[in-house]
Amino acid sequence: MSLSISLTVNGLPRTVALDDPRVTLLDLLRERLDLPGTKKGCDRGQCGACTVLVDGRRINSCLSLAASLDGAEVTTIEGLADGDTLHPVQAAFIAHDGFQCGYCTPGQIMSAVGLIAEGHAGDDPERIRELMSGNICRCGAYQGITEAVLDAQKTNADSHRKDAA
Repeated sequence: MSLSISLTVNGLPRTVALDDPRVTLLDLLRERLDLPGTKKGCDRGQCGACTVLVDGRRINSCLSLAASLDGAEVTTIEGLADGDTLHPVQAAFIAHDGFQCGYCTPGQIMSAVGLIAEGHAGDDPERIRELMSGNICRCGAYQGITEAVLDAQKTNADSHRKDAA
């Protein structure tokens, strides 16, 4: 039984026929839509390497059935930058060396973008670490990741202040 779903992925409308309703969003993104930036780590929702935004909320794409997301807006790591201009979180990860091997980096960045958008990041490193605890870095780059989230959060807050003025 084939099923057709429509999604907006990184701002582009996409219609996909699914031969198997058990296809995960992760596999759809990587194997059908040619978006390999979202990483397949544990495939059990434990490592966070597959984190993407769906309707602005961060989720583990390995645990989400694509068929359940008809009409959703999906943002992957490929959709963050504006041309050659990096998203502030991407720039902060580079500035603070928030990655080492880079495997978990897309999921870490997507989780940080969602965290900041949710308004939960604040300026407490411990709180950020707790809210990012679903994203595992095997290289131990947590200090740089936390500093990057703090920096991006400050940039976001400064941007909102300028917009309000």
